[in-house]
Amino acid sequence: MQLQEVIYGLKIISRSGLVQLPVSGIAYDSRKVQAGYLFVAIVGTQSDGHDFIEKAISLGASVIVCETLPTQIQDNISYLQVENSGEALGILACNYFGNPSKDLKLVGITGTNGKTTIATLLFQLFTQLGNKVGLISTVQNQIIDTIVPSTHTTPDPLMLNELLVQMVDAGCEYVFMEVSSHAVVQHRITGLSFTGAVFSNITHDHLDFHKTFDAYLKAKKKFFDDLPKTAFALVNLDDKNGKVMLQNTNAHQKTYALKQMADYQAKVLDNAFSGLQLLIDHLEVYFKMIGSFNAYNLLAVYATALLLEQDKMKVLTVLSSLKGAEGRFDYRVSASGVIGIVDYAHTPDAIQNVLNTIGDIRKGTEKVITVIGCGGDRDKSKRPVMASVACDWSDKVILTSDNPRTEDPAEIIKNMEAGVSPSNQKKCISIVDRKEAIKTACHLAQSGDILLIAGKGHEKYQEIMGQRQHFDDMEILLDQFNLMN
Repeated sequence: MQLQEVIYGLKIISRSGLVQLPVSGIAYDSRKVQAGYLFVAIVGTQSDGHDFIEKAISLGASVIVCETLPTQIQDNISYLQVENSGEALGILACNYFGNPSKDLKLVGITGTNGKTTIATLLFQLFTQLGNKVGLISTVQNQIIDTIVPSTHTTPDPLMLNELLVQMVDAGCEYVFMEVSSHAVVQHRITGLSFTGAVFSNITHDHLDFHKTFDAYLKAKKKFFDDLPKTAFALVNLDDKNGKVMLQNTNAHQKTYALKQMADYQAKVLDNAFSGLQLLIDHLEVYFKMIGSFNAYNLLAVYATALLLEQDKMKVLTVLSSLKGAEGRFDYRVSASGVIGIVDYAHTPDAIQNVLNTIGDIRKGTEKVITVIGCGGDRDKSKRPVMASVACDWSDKVILTSDNPRTEDPAEIIKNMEAGVSPSNQKKCISIVDRKEAIKTACHLAQSGDILLIAGKGHEKYQEIMGQRQHFDDMEILLDQFNLMN
């Protein structure tokens, strides 16, 4: 592809060198540069791409896109100075791969909780409705029936556009993708053409990255601010920040809610381990999923499907048979009658939602035993809050490791222990080894008790000092259930 085509729409401050020359690829990691590549120098959190411009040129880069021009300019190299290299990379990636999002009905889902479930349900729903569908999510990426491993909630612009090209080539018409707040701030979705956007909720999370809740909120809001007039913006009106998302958007504004008047409404009629019964658009429908938080997820999916012009009755019929995403209120029952639940909940609000759901379902005599940890190298302020919520809503709590990463897991647990009130200390114990914590919880449980293992959900690893070791909460739970038989 010619450089002039690749840089279309780019806001260039200054330029030097040839304009008409071929570009054989794009890289922002100098180690991936090959002959004829365009190298984008990005200022990152760990390193500055500007420090690797000379290395990129030595490996064959013929075009450099940067925010600050190097002191020594080479005559045979084209230099393009831009205000923001991250934003430029998004535009360049879209152009280089032929703007594949324009050939798809692309819907982005954002929010603190519910993104994965909503995206996965939409993928399952539209597939069963007879469509060819793509999925980009935390758990996995999927092109119709081909699974592509997922490394980030939202991939970088190059990976993302390459994935979208593969979806177009496979004949996909719809793509449902999670849009993280990091992705918005880091311009991973810049240049994409969205058909619609869905907002689930926003609570305390990712403050290690965003620093303040206001910055986190603005990151979510920017996704909606940038939507075109042709798109729809669907928000949860029961979340107080739902209306905030709509303040500056040009998209068609739509709302959903359980507790107030909205464009799409539902009411929980029954909530049990057997499933949810909802009154949705004046119809009583039974769903296999559990909990009021899933009532919101189901309603968001229903509303999105109707906004994408699907048949109402066909949508409800298929939705009533779906089970949701792996590791989201994923429960099993042992032969002795102990109910074990594995859930990805890793924020105070998510823990509260899961335990509230358990509280709504329990009959009152069974114990709730919660195993919970907090990730290392992440927002430390939520650690005591999560422990406090777990203790307030459980009969027994075991504080343990999650993904400690580069932190001492014992220190993370100490941070959590600070949130345990004196009245709750008797019900709380700390076990650093997560496997031992799960085993202990299973030994404490008796018939009818409810065991919640929170924090990791679908993850099949534990990250310790840069190394990912195999670890599966559900696998360990089922092993213990077998030993209890």
